Amino acid sequence: MINIRERMEHYRITGLSMVAFVKGKISKEDHFGVLEAGTYQKINEHTVFNACSISKFLTSILVMKFVEQGIVDLDEDVNEKLVSWKVPDNQLTKHKQVTLRNLLCHQSGIVDPEGSFMELESFNEIPSMVEILNGTTLYCPTTIEVTYEPESEFHYSDAGFCLVQLLLEDITQKPFSHLMDNFIFKPLRMTNSTFPTSLSTSNLDNFACGHDQNGALIPGKYSIYPYLAACGIWTTPSDLTKLLLDIMNAVKGQSKIGITTKQAKELFRSQGGKEWTGLGVFLDGTDEKLEFSSLGWGVGFQCMLVAYPYLEKGIVMMTNTDTGMHQMKGIMGEIYHALY
Repeated sequence: MINIRERMEHYRITGLSMVAFVKGKISKEDHFGVLEAGTYQKINEHTVFNACSISKFLTSILVMKFVEQGIVDLDEDVNEKLVSWKVPDNQLTKHKQVTLRNLLCHQSGIVDPEGSFMELESFNEIPSMVEILNGTTLYCPTTIEVTYEPESEFHYSDAGFCLVQLLLEDITQKPFSHLMDNFIFKPLRMTNSTFPTSLSTSNLDNFACGHDQNGALIPGKYSIYPYLAACGIWTTPSDLTKLLLDIMNAVKGQSKIGITTKQAKELFRSQGGKEWTGLGVFLDGTDEKLEFSSLGWGVGFQCMLVAYPYLEKGIVMMTNTDTGMHQMKGIMGEIYHALY
């Protein structure tokens, strides 16, 4: 194994937490560094990190739970059940409509406007999802619409997951965070996981502060995003490991959250015309060596989870530093290659 402390110093990483597992059991758990540069509070198993786009993986699991219950259909036009906002019809949606499936695999024809989906500027002015999709906020400067025929191209899209969130909220009449809490967090006892839209000083004891590539604290210390399904989660490697283990168990028909074998396998089946994208995850390898992964990269934070559902092994890594380079080109890539 590599010398993690030495590599952290090389990459100027303030704190790192990781959990690896094999055959349903944790095989390695390590925590390094501190919550905030220049202080002494050490990273531990309860330290909560901003996992940003790993939210998309959790959102996809929540969708599969609702698919199993017959509440939503992966291949139905989302406008059939959207109430508070509709995808604008145009020439590109005449023959193919936007579906949950193509939203979850980033092939809906929706492209994020340039300069959109940044972190929250002020807790006092949290925009509604309808305002965001209508292009009336600084977070998304133009109205979201289909700009490529659905299923014709891959475009990684936060806007697409905003649509997924709105659809689930419209159907259930419950906030997204409430749905995630009831269907995922509570059954799996993911007690250190949350989708906050504000941070009060009373609950920040275990929250890691974000740092830039030079190791300097980011302004405001914490980055919050008002697009929960796309990038809102704060969590720990231990909690994400609980979820990954449940998905491994789902493959064998033993999920605690009630995901069936069929729905679990749908998550990491190649979708659309792209063999490397599943539902909310990215794919590599084939057959029993199939690997799925999810990356989180936000202001001051970087995270990564990798799992082999048929070999029943995987790893979750989280840092409170944005290294300015892709995860696989930095310390996480080094740890990954040392293990696999």
